[in-house]
Amino acid sequence: MTRLTRGSDGREWVVRAQMEWRKPATADDFEHDEAASYGPGIAMLLVTVALALVLIVWMPEDVLVPSWIPLALLVLALFFPLRWMLRRPWTVVAETEGDASGERPSERWVGTVRGMFAVRGEMARIAKSIQRQDLPDFDGPLHPVE
Repeated sequence: MTRLTRGSDGREWVVRAQMEWRKPATADDFEHDEAASYGPGIAMLLVTVALALVLIVWMPEDVLVPSWIPLALLVLALFFPLRWMLRRPWTVVAETEGDASGERPSERWVGTVRGMFAVRGEMARIAKSIQRQDLPDFDGPLHPVE
């Protein structure tokens, strides 16, 4: 997702966002233990599938299952993967090459926004801030990088 905007000082800014598949490491993350592998999650998924198959195989033939139950089970099974996908962190970058006269140097601002819908709104706020103040808002998620 990329957006071009121009500041009132004439500099062209590129505001772009990219979804991160892994949570970016921060200083706070080193105080917490994390799972060493995906093994426990895969094992739980296999146990759940096995129990569901046993339930279906051993179900008496005269049992009538309402049509909404498989749909409800599908929605329940897809809830957490969809939530995971929609809440992924996005790295947002606003950068400029500077102006042609050399008075204003090139700048790069980087930050993280969580959520697919939140990143769209934040990019619009960053673009408006650049148009009004020539820089991203200092109170926002972006911080200057050297």
